[in-house]
Amino acid sequence: MTADNPILSRQVIDMITVAHEYCLFFEEAEKHSREEILSYFQKIAPLLYLKGAVLPDDVEADPEYAERFVNEEQWEAIFKVLREKFGDQDVYYVHDHNFDSQPTSLSDNMSDVYQDMKDFVMLYQKAPIQSKACAVAELQKLFENHWGNRVLSALNTVHSLLYRDSIDPELLGDWELE
Repeated sequence: MTADNPILSRQVIDMITVAHEYCLFFEEAEKHSREEILSYFQKIAPLLYLKGAVLPDDVEADPEYAERFVNEEQWEAIFKVLREKFGDQDVYYVHDHNFDSQPTSLSDNMSDVYQDMKDFVMLYQKAPIQSKACAVAELQKLFENHWGNRVLSALNTVHSLLYRDSIDPELLGDWELE
């Protein structure tokens, strides 16, 4: 690892480690209970966000090396497992830029994060250094406009579900964790 090459930096290697762990867990989500999934997400989400926030933002990448690996069927498989696990607690509401409430979904957000992490890990593993640069640059860009916000949004809801007994019931509405 060299300090002068941002795509080989400690920050990137740490991000790969956390992203890979996230992917491994969600690829086996059907083996876990709803509570285990929520608890895991509660612990890994802050790491994902932190590691995303410290990714180098000055990586020059050739878009010719950009690739996506997770196809619609793979995304859908993870989404369906999560949606089934979360049941009626999957949908929650967030405020948009106009402060209007918009429905969103834990399973959708977690699956979107999975797709971005898996694509990053797969592209970074390719041999050409240009692929690695493209993986880092793309993940950093997606952190800013896609998965970073999804992690935060889902984490807020996961926290509310996990600590519903300690939180003022007025804040939770009708949510219950079975």
